[in-house]
Parts: sequence; structure tokens; C-alpha cells
Amino acid sequence: MKEIIGVKDLSCILSEKNILNNINLNFEEKKLYTIVGPNGSGKTTLLKHICKILDVNQGDIYIEGKSIGRFSGRDLSKNLSSVPQNTHTNFSYNVFDIVLMGRNPHIGRFQKESKADIEIAEKAMKITGTYDLRNEDIDVLSGGERQRVIIARALTQETPIMLLDEPISQLDIHHQIQIMNILKELVEKFNKTVICVLHDLNIAAQYSDEIILLDKGKVFRKGHPSQVITKEILREVYGMEFHIMENPINSSPLILPYNNI
Repeated sequence: MKEIIGVKDLSCILSEKNILNNINLNFEEKKLYTIVGPNGSGKTTLLKHICKILDVNQGDIYIEGKSIGRFSGRDLSKNLSSVPQNTHTNFSYNVFDIVLMGRNPHIGRFQKESKADIEIAEKAMKITGTYDLRNEDIDVLSGGERQRVIIARALTQETPIMLLDEPISQLDIHHQIQIMNILKELVEKFNKTVICVLHDLNIAAQYSDEIILLDKGKVFRKGHPSQVITKEILREVYGMEFHIMENPINSSPLILPYNNI
């Protein structure tokens, strides 16, 4: 597989605290990656550097071999799209207008959306199951519906890379699985590279092509779920005991945490 993102010697200090320590990673195209790890391990900070929300001061990040520092904001938006933790909008727009905003990087300053732009937005809504919501106000939607709308907006950007920061953390189990199924479909049917931060190890193990386990700002392990999700590795990182068994449905690792009291 071709490398689409390379992270080289990335370190980050915020408020005199080492958040990331010499991170070296490569992400291949057409895969679903999840970044997991304890609170404060640097997961969101890593994602913010790849999105260029945080400037790279130590090390570098490359997208298809080009340093992220050489991308303009518009050019970067044509290569990667992001879904933040907070999907709140400052203004009350309807769903279609929110999704159509994903075309902004492709539209000139004084241009209007074309018929093709509208068709791209409609296709994204159909993929994410939000087309029937197109005339609804974003403020009246449920958490799961809102999350799918923001994913549709990111999909409308037509970028090869999609980054999502805890896209399922505030959703019930039905909507969690719904969102993860959409992300898996984007990889398998639409050749996207998807990178998301997750806390749920079982969902990460079930859906990921590769898992990146961070601890104390460092890459502790990276690889196929079966290589990362072991009781020895999880014990060392999370400081507790785990029983790992094979998921009888899809053979992915199934994690059962427990404490010896």
C-alpha cells in the first residue's frame, strides 16, 4: 500500500508539558486507523497537528511526500477533511446548507455552488443516511443525526483523507455502530483513508485495519488489532487486568477488563 501520511520525529510541548515525544508514524492509503490510549496520552494533539490546527514546531508531517508546512489552508482542505469532537454550530442552518459547506475549498471566492457541487453534497447525504434530513434545522437533530451530517460535510470535500476526533464518544451504542459502519464503508467502497480517535477498545478492535496505541505522548504499539490488543500490552499501558478472547462473530480481539481485588 502507498503511504499517504508520514509523521517524522514529531514532538510537542504545551504549557511546558511534553505532550508528544518523537512520534514516528506512517499511514497507508485506503485503510481505517484508530488512535487509542489513556486520557492525556496525546491522541487529540496528534490529530490536531495532522489537521494543521496546531503548528508543527519539532519534526514534520508529510502528505503524499509534501511537508504540511507547504500547504495553504485551501490546498490542505482539498487533501484532508476533519470532524471535530464538538459538532456545535454557531448559527442555525439547515442540514443541506451545512453539508454544502464542504464544497468551499473547491469554489472560488466570488463563485456560487454549481449543479455538480449540489450533486456531490446530495450523494454524501445519501451515503450517510442524512438525505431525508436535508431541510431540517441542524439544532433540532439528535446527537447521532448531527454527527452523520458533519461526516457528510467532510465527505462533500472529496478528500482522500478523513480525520475524526472521538466521533462516537457521546452516542448510544446504536448510533456508535451506525457511524463506524459508515466509516468502514468509506474505506472499502470509496477508497478513503480514515483516521479516528476512539476510547472504546472493543470497537477499535472490530473496525480497524490498524490500531495506534499512544501512552505518555509516545507510540507504544502500532499494528493489526491482534498485535496491539493483548493483555500484556494493555496491562502495561492502562495499569489493570484484561481478559482477551476471540470475538465469535468476526474473530477480532474481544476485551474484558477487570480488577483483581
